[in-house]
Amino acid sequence: MEKETKYSKVSRDEEDIPRMPNYDARPTTIATAGDVDKPAQPKLNERGTWSGKLDFVLALIGFSVGLGNVWRFPYLCYKNGGGAFLIPYFLCLLLGGIPLVIMEVAMGQYTSQGGITCWAICPIFKGIGVASIVIIQFLNYYYNIILAWAIFYMFKSFTQVLPWSHCDNSWNTAHCANFTFIADVRKQNNSQIEIDGMNYTIVDGKVNGTKLVPAVIEFWERKVLKIHLSDGFNDLAGLNWEMVGCLFLAWVIIYFCIWKGVKSTGKVVYFTATFPYVLLTILMIRAVTLEGAREGLIFYLKPNMTRLEDSQVWMDAATQVFFSYSIGLGTWCALSSFNKFHHNFWRDCIIFIGVNSGTSIYAGIVIFSVIGFMSVTQGVPIDEVARSGPGLAFVAYPEGIAQMPVAPLWSVMFFFMVLLLGIDSQFVGVEGLVTAIVDLFPNYLRRGYRKELFILGVCIWSFCIGLTMVSYGGMYVFQLFDYYSASGSALLWIAFFEAIAIGWVYGPNNFLDHFEEMLGFRVKGYWIRICWVFCTPAFAIAIFLFSLIKYTPLEYTSFHETYTYPTGGYVFGWMLAITSMLMVPIIAGIQFYQAEGTFYERWEYVTKSRLPPREKSQEIFGLENRIEKGDAPISIIPQLSNAGNITPPPSYPEAIDASNAV
Repeated sequence: MEKETKYSKVSRDEEDIPRMPNYDARPTTIATAGDVDKPAQPKLNERGTWSGKLDFVLALIGFSVGLGNVWRFPYLCYKNGGGAFLIPYFLCLLLGGIPLVIMEVAMGQYTSQGGITCWAICPIFKGIGVASIVIIQFLNYYYNIILAWAIFYMFKSFTQVLPWSHCDNSWNTAHCANFTFIADVRKQNNSQIEIDGMNYTIVDGKVNGTKLVPAVIEFWERKVLKIHLSDGFNDLAGLNWEMVGCLFLAWVIIYFCIWKGVKSTGKVVYFTATFPYVLLTILMIRAVTLEGAREGLIFYLKPNMTRLEDSQVWMDAATQVFFSYSIGLGTWCALSSFNKFHHNFWRDCIIFIGVNSGTSIYAGIVIFSVIGFMSVTQGVPIDEVARSGPGLAFVAYPEGIAQMPVAPLWSVMFFFMVLLLGIDSQFVGVEGLVTAIVDLFPNYLRRGYRKELFILGVCIWSFCIGLTMVSYGGMYVFQLFDYYSASGSALLWIAFFEAIAIGWVYGPNNFLDHFEEMLGFRVKGYWIRICWVFCTPAFAIAIFLFSLIKYTPLEYTSFHETYTYPTGGYVFGWMLAITSMLMVPIIAGIQFYQAEGTFYERWEYVTKSRLPPREKSQEIFGLENRIEKGDAPISIIPQLSNAGNITPPPSYPEAIDASNAV
């Protein structure tokens, strides 16, 4: 009796991977001595692998190359010294961005697991995976709102005259003015003019004492957002039903992009990841031929080396790298987990990094060519036209397009490009979330149509949360999610612990050994080893602390006023940020507490990899993509006990379900 008790409570030396929930994914249930009469469970659905050679790299490009490349990088570049900004940008990319991208991709491919369960490689840091999934879920809630806006603008572009180019709409006020009238006012400041038989007195840009509101601003604030019907964060007021319909359509598109897993995702990315470049090139050819394009490009790229003395420039470069490369979201692990074990992820990472940064610079040419054109036609300095974020995509650029010949055509093309850039970022983000959860509960979700139903449930739940952001006060909620939930602080926190996990606990040499096992050649990893151990963690924690020191409370600036959030708004925002960050220490503490023995023995247990040998993966855990043609043959015949019952291999006791383990 005593022996049986001792055997049933597995000692630390015998403890291994199957106790981790992510590997309870065998093709069939393995019966134990007491389970002979139980029927075998149905075979689990295959986890799936990328079917084409370009599926993976296009998925990388599709997810990470998105709206931030179009509306954030060009603005930061001009704001922080033009071409001089490329120096801190590429330095931050070399020291922090590239090492972490390669780390996350390699980890996913080696473990064949999603963002949570891949941390079986160093269990005490499993909280990193949980934190990443919390952030990506928050991101999924609000990112689709941007797609809804793009859909709305694109539909409104199918007309002879763009609705934001004039003031003859039901939502316009008496203070509305089109860009032509505003340009005339600016040229005739501090004087009296006659327009259409009426006399106007212009003082400090005001006409007869009234500040004019551009038509494009009124379309954005009074038609798209309808924010004038809300008094603030505490007053959502009601739903904007046109935007509800656009949001619903966006989630329908996302669902059908991923409902069959990598089989559908791998096909969709061939269009969503490549066609935006066709549209971007067409827009570039048109943009550089506009009057004022040259001045805009000079303003964009002319180096101002003195700006490098400003610490904020380096902060902007670092945060742009982390945002544009989607570091710390766990999605790279999810995408690479569908690779064949010997796939050349090193080559794909190099291609992806070049395309991502190149797209940012390329998009800036298109954006600032149009901004230069707007500056000339409106007679105002470029820095008064240039904007960042949604203000660029949904205010500044539409206003510039409205001034072009055949404006509706260019508008449809631009917003279709924005939609495509956002779609693959969104559906790959949802895929990353789904993969992590399915790998955590494979026995529940990899049977029948449960995964498809689970994806449907995720989409419906996210749509319901998104309804708060398409209400009349929804922009206040959107800003809080955007500013806090997927903020630079949260991502830098995760990046720091990722570097510590591999660089200081698991060991960079051990990790590079896995590179050789997968790639078939030894990576000369002097630079990447130094980055994992020293540069990346120092870089991440320094920028993290700097972001906290430089923290300024969020405000929402509309055309008429600047709105300061109530205390409850800031509390809600910080709860969004802290929820993900706390996962790392909390789960590490739980893992350590549940271990047994002395402090040293517990530490050794929670830092020891629980990954199975690769030759056992298919036999026991159903991870078919870790075994490839040409590998050594593997026996899949289970061992027999003396009683003739099927038993697990001696060093792999029966796995427990995820619901019973942290």
